[in-house]
Amino acid sequence: MKKTPLFLLMIFSFCLNVNAQKENYEVYALSFASVAHPSPISLMADKGPDKDSMNIDFMIWLIKGNNGKNILVDAGFLNDMEDAKGFDIGKYMRPDSTLLKLGLKATDITDIIISHPHWDHIDGVGLFPNAHVWMQKEDYNYFVSTAWQKGGNHGGFNKRDVRMMLDINLAGRLTLVDGDDKEIIPGIKVYTGSRHTFNSQYALVQTGTNKIILASDNIWIYYNLEHLAPASKGGTFDPTAYVKSMQRMKTLVTDTKYIIPGHDAKIFSIFPTVAEGVVKIK
Repeated sequence: MKKTPLFLLMIFSFCLNVNAQKENYEVYALSFASVAHPSPISLMADKGPDKDSMNIDFMIWLIKGNNGKNILVDAGFLNDMEDAKGFDIGKYMRPDSTLLKLGLKATDITDIIISHPHWDHIDGVGLFPNAHVWMQKEDYNYFVSTAWQKGGNHGGFNKRDVRMMLDINLAGRLTLVDGDDKEIIPGIKVYTGSRHTFNSQYALVQTGTNKIILASDNIWIYYNLEHLAPASKGGTFDPTAYVKSMQRMKTLVTDTKYIIPGHDAKIFSIFPTVAEGVVKIK
């Protein structure tokens, strides 16, 4: 009987240590560029209104862990990208420089989760020399091979990004994720389904208080989510899958405010500002 309190104390201490070691994350959205003028919602959402407009931002998302991990979802693009010239880009700051607002250098980034390989999300990967890159296997294979074959679709892809990803793979810094609902890093899962590109993915992050979905272009703007409207023409291989993916996301979080679209500047009025163009999602 005299040993029981000590035994219970040991069990209690063990539980505390396990809880302390559990990975929790802080999540930030960072705007590194924007379209200089408002855009009609119909540009981003199928059958969306022409008369209503919204502001489009280009973003990266930082997942900062208590485990030493500094993880990006997507890596942005470099301003010399030829494809960017048709977007009337304003307020551009290179993605690695944007991270300085949070006190992080490019070499501090440990991992990059690529949601999909369009130039505005993948072109900046080379800025982060220490990062291990995570990408869907089917999306990668389509990006580097099938998309460039007869009958393939390489819209939004850039050849220099293909070469960069081949080099990263050859350097051993790429992990190809094979399918849906995979925990790739403790506390972080990736899911597929919207088919924004051949097999695009989004990330679900456990913060310790809430689960946050970084949807990237699996949801372009809040209107898509609020009205269950697929991306406008060319925004997905499968409009029905795009909608089903959003419906599924709603079942994965306790509050839909924690589902974060890829390009809607509205996010910067929803969450608390940390620095100019940076909010903490909480």
